[in-house]
Amino acid sequence: MSIAARSPYAGGTRTAGCFRLLTLPLRTAHRLFRPCRRGRISDPAITAAQVARTAVGGAATLWLMRSYPLQESAADVAKDQVLELFLSAGVLLIAGPIALVAFVLSARPPMRAVYCRRLAGPAAGFAALLGSAAGLWFLLLGGAVQVTLALGGLPIVGLLVSTAGVLFGVPFGAAAVVLSVHYSFRVGDVSEVLPPLLSPVLVWSLFVFQAVDAPPVAAPPAVHALFVVGPPVSVTLLSAWELQRLRARYNLTIRQALGRGTTPSC
Repeated sequence: MSIAARSPYAGGTRTAGCFRLLTLPLRTAHRLFRPCRRGRISDPAITAAQVARTAVGGAATLWLMRSYPLQESAADVAKDQVLELFLSAGVLLIAGPIALVAFVLSARPPMRAVYCRRLAGPAAGFAALLGSAAGLWFLLLGGAVQVTLALGGLPIVGLLVSTAGVLFGVPFGAAAVVLSVHYSFRVGDVSEVLPPLLSPVLVWSLFVFQAVDAPPVAAPPAVHALFVVGPPVSVTLLSAWELQRLRARYNLTIRQALGRGTTPSC
């Protein structure tokens, strides 16, 4: 019997290897969509406040669902939440590039060149999301099988490639949508002031859709109005606090980020 076979760690190693393989799509998406610019300000208090707001919002939503009867099935409620997530990503796909272009063009020449070099991060996020959507569409329509047949290969080869691609692409695509919304397509890699400026645009855009949509639960109008207005108001207040903290703790303001005050470190 080999040493590897007798080793008590062999099973653990195999389990760890399987876990890493299964989580590969999620880890890949996290690397692509998480802001990672060297020297970027990462304030623990801002992160903690964002996590706390998300937790409070989730708890409040669960309380609302449990306190009042649903006006549609649980499956329909889940579909609405998924649709809202995809709608958020769609809004960011439009608002993100517009905000980046406006921000870079508004910056004075010394900082404009710096921000142009930092656009690689957001560009990678946009390309990854669009590429994953196009790749999944290609695979689900049997594109890999058709290409294999056109090249004279066996259909089973294309089927295996399609299956592997879908098994990777579905969790990667789902994680890409969630992380692209959470990190606002890495606009923080360009400047720390961009995420708190872009987040209110996103939530108030969603507010328009939620305001005209039928409520999922039979709650009193005042409660429904609170849950519709609460998220955009809380995100706006949190964004204002984040900008104030960047100014107070790191001497970083919007004017300075644009090179119109004391130039921040590059």
